[in-house]
Amino acid sequence: MIQGAKHVVCAMSGGVDSSVSALLLKRRGFQVTGVYMKNWDFLDERGLCSSERDAEDAYKVCRVLDIPFHQVSYVKEYWHEVFSNLLKEYEKGRTPNPDILCNKHIKFNHFFNYAIRTLGADAIATGHYARTSQDDEEVFKQPYMSKSQTLFRNRFEVRNLRLLQGADHFKDQTFFLSQISQESLKRTLFPLGELTKEFVKKMAAEAGFKHVLQKKESMGICFIGERCFQKFILEYLEPQPGNFVSIEDGKIMGTHKGWFTFTLGQRARIGGQKDAWFVVDKDVMSGDVFVAPTTNHPALYREIMRTDRFHWIADEPPAELIHNKMMECNFRFLHQMPFVPCNVTLNQDGSVWVTLTKPVRALTPGQFAVLYKGDECLGSGKIIRMGPSMYTLQQGLEKHKVPIKPFAQEGQSAEPAG
Repeated sequence: MIQGAKHVVCAMSGGVDSSVSALLLKRRGFQVTGVYMKNWDFLDERGLCSSERDAEDAYKVCRVLDIPFHQVSYVKEYWHEVFSNLLKEYEKGRTPNPDILCNKHIKFNHFFNYAIRTLGADAIATGHYARTSQDDEEVFKQPYMSKSQTLFRNRFEVRNLRLLQGADHFKDQTFFLSQISQESLKRTLFPLGELTKEFVKKMAAEAGFKHVLQKKESMGICFIGERCFQKFILEYLEPQPGNFVSIEDGKIMGTHKGWFTFTLGQRARIGGQKDAWFVVDKDVMSGDVFVAPTTNHPALYREIMRTDRFHWIADEPPAELIHNKMMECNFRFLHQMPFVPCNVTLNQDGSVWVTLTKPVRALTPGQFAVLYKGDECLGSGKIIRMGPSMYTLQQGLEKHKVPIKPFAQEGQSAEPAG
């Protein structure tokens, strides 16, 4: 270790990406400390505690690299700030994204403060495939500042950073970072930002990290993993039986255990029905889940939504949007979905209206509308309202005997979202 080297605390998950991040930091001469965050307790299908196995894998990497290793538990914080929010959102009929909230509240808040204040780090690092508009040396020149308590930020402060897509656009993870703060971003390193996943795997193999290379890519809900979602959520929410109702003729097609176990666009497995039906809407008051007989039914397509107060990575809206009250950019609400051009309108309460240039399948309340300008992730806002579906608009036109144009689904996926 270089005497007087900058101290970087690297978040270690026991996977390939964080392991190679720590390796790269060590090779660059930083004083590196590895920290494993325990955020959830559960047993896998073999009855083993996966968090203990992941912690052991992270420890092995730190031992190979000869760097200190720490464990910290955020189980309580994750429950109160992420999981409780998830349950409340499901009860409102929405479909939340805990991965975005986990980054916002746990990794880039609690973990960030622990690394800087308790471990005395100069910066933190994570294995995300993302970049920022500052070079790594600038990270170490950033003074630690808690969020400003004043109403307006000081115009003479250090320029705000931009969050940029990783060089590997397929693995780019800025979508999941779209709610983090400037304070955290300014003192974060993304060692994998310029690399591809294949190159990272090659580096892991050369470094002898065989135990992490053999692991499956982490999937499923953040820190909960791959499980039967319906069975899992019913462990925490009381069953709310209701009916599956055809959106076309109002016919009852079957029954379900709770509207919160379904998200828009997914296939509804209805007992006694041979053909596939897909969830297109939910009525929390009646408990009805509305279904349609095709995966690309017009009832699944919408082009307008409103968010809650939008979180701008730069702390404030782009100048173009402030001046014109409208801006063209790109939209996605699912990780890796193709960008959809859109027009954004800024409201006085900080929320935005997003109008898409073409209808998108299964827009879902509770998910995050993430906006991009070029390769810059501007931030995100939770979808709380949606405009009418293409089916509703068609019904209105038929009622008033207006000629109907064929509904175009060009470029839309034929696969269910759920």
